[in-house]
Amino acid sequence: MSSEIFTNVFDAIAKSPEEAANLKARAALMSAIVEHVNAWQVSQQVAATRLGVTRPRLNNLLRGKLSNFSLDALVNLAAAAGLTLDIRIAGAA
Repeated sequence: MSSEIFTNVFDAIAKSPEEAANLKARAALMSAIVEHVNAWQVSQQVAATRLGVTRPRLNNLLRGKLSNFSLDALVNLAAAAGLTLDIRIAGAA
């Protein structure tokens, strides 16, 4: 039996490089939003209201349920949180 070594968990679980790239972008964006929301030090209801989502939706975000959020939804949440995005594109190694 052979084994593969991956540099990133998303490379290991994704079915394609495109899917891995999407997962990486979503995870990075979700992490930034969660960190920012936690810094507010407010109740989940207040945070949900600030973001324009329901409290259960916020709870999914805070618990890192990546599969529940598209990249588009996360971009919208980042904007609602007052974050700006800086997208950097690089050639493949």
